[in-house]
Amino acid sequence: MPVIETQLDTQSEAYSRNRAFMLEYVQRIRDVEARIQATEEAYRPRAEKRGKLLPRERLAALLDPGSPFIELSSIGGYKMYGDTDGSTAGGNLICGIGMVSGRRTAVLVWNYAVKGGTINAVTTRKHLRLQEICFQNRLPTVSLSESGGGDLAGSGTNQDPWGAAGFLDGGRVYCQQAELSAAGLPQVIVAHGNATAGGAYHVGLSDYIVLVRGKSQFFLAGPPLLKAATGEVATAEALGGAEMHARISGTGEYLAEDDGDGVRVAREILAQLPPDPQVPGDQVGDAPLYPEEELLGVVSADKRVPFDIREVIARIVDGSRFLDFQSEIDPYMVCGHCHIFGRRVGIIGNNGPITPAGAKKAAQFIQLCDQSQTALLFLHNTTGFLVGVDVEEKGQVKHGSKMIQAVANTRCPKISIGVGNSYGAGNYAMCSRSLRPHFIFSWPTSRVAVMGGAQARKVIEIVTTEKMAAKGIEPDAETLKLIAAQGETIEAGLETISESMYCSARIMDDGLIDPRDTRRVIGFCLDTIAEGRARPQAPFGFGVQRL
Repeated sequence: MPVIETQLDTQSEAYSRNRAFMLEYVQRIRDVEARIQATEEAYRPRAEKRGKLLPRERLAALLDPGSPFIELSSIGGYKMYGDTDGSTAGGNLICGIGMVSGRRTAVLVWNYAVKGGTINAVTTRKHLRLQEICFQNRLPTVSLSESGGGDLAGSGTNQDPWGAAGFLDGGRVYCQQAELSAAGLPQVIVAHGNATAGGAYHVGLSDYIVLVRGKSQFFLAGPPLLKAATGEVATAEALGGAEMHARISGTGEYLAEDDGDGVRVAREILAQLPPDPQVPGDQVGDAPLYPEEELLGVVSADKRVPFDIREVIARIVDGSRFLDFQSEIDPYMVCGHCHIFGRRVGIIGNNGPITPAGAKKAAQFIQLCDQSQTALLFLHNTTGFLVGVDVEEKGQVKHGSKMIQAVANTRCPKISIGVGNSYGAGNYAMCSRSLRPHFIFSWPTSRVAVMGGAQARKVIEIVTTEKMAAKGIEPDAETLKLIAAQGETIEAGLETISESMYCSARIMDDGLIDPRDTRRVIGFCLDTIAEGRARPQAPFGFGVQRL
């Protein structure tokens, strides 16, 4: 297989400028993650006084020592729902995929140390997305639960998490819990603390429930509401404590002594499940010829300056080997075969807009990968589908639709990485969240929008002046100045909402990654997908029920 010969000049001023820009962006993300953890750490005195482990200590105790863990949507909710600097971001939920008792497992840890682990729309979106990943990859789930319930502090704002839409999304979480159980995908929960009303169903719908003596409390209505509604007086322990549920109601199978013991029991439950299948790659994967460090300087700090996506490919694939598919057909759509950690992969990347020829090329390549069940990796870097009379005559809509059909319906594993621009329908065609990839991550330089800010500005200016002309109005200098100011406002707004941290905060991807981690993240995802496809599954008509 041919080796990509790099054209990247790592001694150039442009490379140094790009590298500095990327490092600064990565640090901004790390700073937000650090502020979330600092907020959690500030809760330590209260946690220790109550005999509790902090949420990330629970996570560390659950995971196999030294094993990899990919956290998903780490900055979800950044600058949303009252967060000003990232210190209360994350949706009050830590979720990801890691190894528990030797089994690849989806993990949710309710971050009670941030806003009491309360639930807002971002919490729900993260939970729903993790469930989707579990379905696609046949993963068991462990939830370390302790939540203060709905975040009522946001009520009445324009981001109200408890409007009808948010309430219904919460119901989807419970629906999918039931469906996961019926699909034969076990869900283990440790009820570390309080869970009221809907939160109680998150516990009750799990297949294995671990209770913690003196700490677990779950019920449909707590003591104050019970007294207000019926006049009955009861303590929280009598109403829904761990011992009551373990000995009387039967809503729990295991009674642990403390936080650490509850996590131990969860690990033992996972240990008795069937082991993960061993799915080797096609060959031993050798490292790329070019250092991963150089990925920092590939993408320009100025998003208008093009770069060759092959420079990214050369630094993530085995031996930097890449068999280019139809390289003479279209320069903007890059397709080809390679291996990553020994696994067969077909890559689709962009060096510009998607043309009719590029869309046809990609659709054909996807069908070939589907035929051989080769995993697909999409590397986003496109301003969208090319427009104009010439391309419309060449069937741009027809061929673009063909590509979207292929992406949506292929049976291949799909992984997406947002590297540069990802605009308009090109975002769909390159397998964004809308097209249900198994995993989708973004570089800090990723941008997602219906179109670029500059293009939107020009569109508004053209539409406004044409409307005036249709009415026979000739705009004067002051009017033209107002139109220009309106365009500038629209451009600035689109640039803000297309930025990577803004998009990731809204769970439009599974998280932002350091470019240097790209190969390892892809390898972990490929292993997760391959094991999921080989993992035995025994679905049945209904989920596990406590009779």
